[in-house]
Amino acid sequence: MLNRDDRPTRPEPATRRRETFTGNRALQLEEPLLFEVGRTDVTGVDIDVPEHAGDRLGRHRRKAPIGLPALSEPEALRHYVRLSQKNYAIDSGLYPLGSCTMKHNPRLNEAAARLPGFADLHPLAPQATVQGALELIHELGRWLIEITGMHSVAMSPKAGAHGELCGMMAIKAAVRARGEDRTIVLVPESAHGTNPATAALLGFTVVAVPAREDGTVAAAEVRRLAGEHEGRIAAIMLTNPNTCGLFEPEVCEIAAAVHAAGGYFYCDGANLNAILGKVKPGALGVDAMHINLHKTFSTPHGGGGPGAGPVVLSEALAPHAPLPAILRGTDGGYRLVEHAEDEAALAPFGRMTAFHGQMGMFVRAYAWMLSHGADGMRQAAEDAVLNANYVRAGVQDLMSVPYPAHPAMHEALFDDGFLDGTGVTTLDFAKAMIDEGFHPMTVYFPLVVHGAMLVEPTESESRASLDVFVATLRDLAMAAKRGQTERFKDAPRFAPRRRLDETRAARQPVLKWSPPEPIEDAAE
Repeated sequence: MLNRDDRPTRPEPATRRRETFTGNRALQLEEPLLFEVGRTDVTGVDIDVPEHAGDRLGRHRRKAPIGLPALSEPEALRHYVRLSQKNYAIDSGLYPLGSCTMKHNPRLNEAAARLPGFADLHPLAPQATVQGALELIHELGRWLIEITGMHSVAMSPKAGAHGELCGMMAIKAAVRARGEDRTIVLVPESAHGTNPATAALLGFTVVAVPAREDGTVAAAEVRRLAGEHEGRIAAIMLTNPNTCGLFEPEVCEIAAAVHAAGGYFYCDGANLNAILGKVKPGALGVDAMHINLHKTFSTPHGGGGPGAGPVVLSEALAPHAPLPAILRGTDGGYRLVEHAEDEAALAPFGRMTAFHGQMGMFVRAYAWMLSHGADGMRQAAEDAVLNANYVRAGVQDLMSVPYPAHPAMHEALFDDGFLDGTGVTTLDFAKAMIDEGFHPMTVYFPLVVHGAMLVEPTESESRASLDVFVATLRDLAMAAKRGQTERFKDAPRFAPRRRLDETRAARQPVLKWSPPEPIEDAAE
């Protein structure tokens, strides 16, 4: 019988191809779990055992050892470096996730965010000592107001969905301030999933607005629904450009219809990067819109945080913006308003976070704005739209386009019609892209398109990189049509792990590691 101190006892998973003694494939190292590297009975550091001073844990005191593995510094460093080498990132290559805008994060922005005075700020520092930081946040907000043509901005929301919640909470506060009980929010069927979720969270009833055959929303349908629910429409939540990658041609008429019904127009600003410097949402009738700084202004996605999702507001909603707020005094200084009673003109719905936002993201976004200028930001939007249409034009003879009547905006949408009869699914196609060295595009979204494949190349990509990407899509499409199903059903073949059962992993997650059973050494 072997144990873990003699040699690895974990049986070889069926998904691993062991072609070498170690399982390594040249510089692609087979990396075990931390629990398989370290030992729970030792530690990589020497710490004197303190005298017992008591604690206040009560019944929450741990009843068993924590069971975490201990590693030396080289072991820990190697483990995480090896894991990082298995990640695909925007610094590795083209990242075509539609609706996520994975674009280059300029290193100039990173350097600015690390400057003393920004990187080492404490949220409880006296305001007199952080005037430069307050000025930067205020100036960033002023630029966002100018870019969008809105009246004011709330800077504290931490991400897109958080900002979406902020905008809808401001709308709810405005409705209540008018003494009205409006309970209906109109949401297009093609909306981001967070839209109906946010409305429902706030107690609204969601009424779906169907998409037309061309993938857009009809103002006539909005007017019909407004009439059907007369006096109860609180808002519409519309994404423009929409999730199908199309600009809503009747957006002004839609805004007018909602306003005539007494409601507000919330615009999901996730796709502002497509119209930056070209269209001011305020001129379209928008009352509230969140802005994903990572999508439009190149700050990192953050892998679940920290993010930033400022919300721009119309004059009607501005008084209801959350605290804290930054105001500029007559002396040229800046102050952080923490309490509503400190500013009579404010009627905030409350606060979204303990502090004011994510300073590092503010600095990065502001640096991107300054380095681009008005003309550069406009060109970024134009290049993003150009690149998306370049991809669509390059493959539309082989891959089916569900809405060919309109040009694409920042992303190109395909459906699985071109795979009919091939035995290859959208998921198979996406997995085959991994073998070709690309992260797959967004699949099965938006839900209004069967087998959707949503590609967003962003403005970061050169024509050369797009040509390789387009050529790869064409090769895969032709392989599917030629019946080379094994190339797809077996994919990915060259990744560190083969295809996973993602449905089972989501429904039956294994959240706790257990030691494997020891295995007996095979007889000679």
